[in-house]
Amino acid sequence: MTDFKKVFLDTAPIVYYLENNESYYPKMKKFWKECGNCDYVTSAVTVTEYLTYPYQQNNIRLINAFYGFVDGMDIEVRCIDMVTAEKAAQIRAEYRGFKSMDALQLASACLSGCDLFLTNDKQLRQFKELKCITVEELT
Repeated sequence: MTDFKKVFLDTAPIVYYLENNESYYPKMKKFWKECGNCDYVTSAVTVTEYLTYPYQQNNIRLINAFYGFVDGMDIEVRCIDMVTAEKAAQIRAEYRGFKSMDALQLASACLSGCDLFLTNDKQLRQFKELKCITVEELT
């Protein structure tokens, strides 16, 4: 894992880590240790996807944990602008089965110069512009 310099974090890996997912937390913990010198990026999509449930439950602890994690790991959160939206449209045109939110995530990763996209959506591994791996694949 140390051969990657800039990693885009899809929502699932963050959820698994922050919520101590029984199956994936150990893999994510090892990932952070091995990629300690990497830069991390996510997008406003992750903010929306992650925070929806804590806000529904009025779970201030999870909300604060998310913001503390993003700040503590110095994760760049990219805005969704016109350029990103257009890139996402191009991705969806080529990969017709991709959902809009996934295409926005991939577009954000491409435009921010990431060389790895960490997700747990197996479908996204077919994306050719950058390496996509699932948390499940981490050793």
